[in-house]
Amino acid sequence: MLVFSTPRVCPAQGRPVRVRTAEVLQREVSRGHTFVGTVMPKRQSTVGSAVGDRVEEFLVDEGDEVDQGQPLARLRTRDLEIELTGAEAELELRQQELAELENGSRPEEIEQAKARVLAAEALKKYTAARLRRSESLYARNATSEDELQEVRSAAQGAEQRYLEAKAAWDLAVAGPRKEKIAQARARVQVQREVVNHLRDEIEEHTIRAPFHGYVTDEFTEVGQWIALGAPVVEIVDVDTVEIEIPVLERYISRVRVGMPARVTLDARPTRQWTAEVAAVVPKADRRSRSFPVKVALKNTSEGGGPVFQPGMFARVALSVGSAEPVLLVPKDAVVLGGRSPTVFVPEAADKSPGGPPAQGPPPSAAGGGPAHIARAVPVELGAAVEGMIEVRGALKPGDPVVVVGNERVTPGGPLIVVE
Repeated sequence: MLVFSTPRVCPAQGRPVRVRTAEVLQREVSRGHTFVGTVMPKRQSTVGSAVGDRVEEFLVDEGDEVDQGQPLARLRTRDLEIELTGAEAELELRQQELAELENGSRPEEIEQAKARVLAAEALKKYTAARLRRSESLYARNATSEDELQEVRSAAQGAEQRYLEAKAAWDLAVAGPRKEKIAQARARVQVQREVVNHLRDEIEEHTIRAPFHGYVTDEFTEVGQWIALGAPVVEIVDVDTVEIEIPVLERYISRVRVGMPARVTLDARPTRQWTAEVAAVVPKADRRSRSFPVKVALKNTSEGGGPVFQPGMFARVALSVGSAEPVLLVPKDAVVLGGRSPTVFVPEAADKSPGGPPAQGPPPSAAGGGPAHIARAVPVELGAAVEGMIEVRGALKPGDPVVVVGNERVTPGGPLIVVE
């Protein structure tokens, strides 16, 4: 983490600042090389329309921040809404028909069928008894054959009506056939899918953002007809950005995914960021003989907008040079915000001005008074290495530098070094 502050020159007075220190280290590391690249969005999408119709509402402008699923535009849906109302009514009808079959016969209907069976049975017995008497009379020549046939026909008709009434009663008790219920269920499902299709089609008339980002271009307006697949807006996702840099082939063998990188922007020359190599594209440009390398970092927001914006000019330092001895300090030791990056070195409070800087870790304060004052050392920054950063300036290996509390330190100000 790099600390941002504005160094000010002031005398060693005021309340001492309690600080912690770390030593300047010297290591053999690859020298940093700076590459120039362009900030690119992690994701970019030209959002199109899944249907064709007239735009009734256009809900965003260029530069607007949008959330995932937020409506961008709405198309005309009046005809579909009318169809949906009719389809929903038809679905209700099918559901009621299915419910009627599933509930079976009502008790009143079963009793009514039973009553018809009893009436038909009584008529059947009466006509059967009458037929027996007529046959007895006919055997004694007491009645004509026509009268016998008439009675026999009435008995047969009563028998058939009884069987019909009995079958109707059995059907009422058994209820609808399972095949008819299955057919009714299928009709309900078909109609339900018709309703779902219309609802989905209406939903497609609302065009939504596929992810969180910013609107960078508009392709339509209210009243305009949009064809199927036509572009509506362009959205970029800048929550995470990638800086694409061309790396010459003589350096590419030293670039690894995950290696640290130091990023600066011409738009904010006093700021620096630490990032990582996200990808090395294994195909060189034939003209420049350079390989595309992508450096990814999490974006931040300042002043209501993202710091890294697509198209910005960026510089990326990578440790791809030859191995040389360099000085390293913790990233927390560097203070940015002045004319140049600065680190603070504690010096003995009684040291004569202009004398050599104190060697080794400074002793702690004793007797309650400040034991040290802060010497500001301007430095040039190099490559980032495992939580450390390369510095070039008036420092030597073993020099103490302030790593905790330096955001409150001023040049020449009193310090208390805490072990």
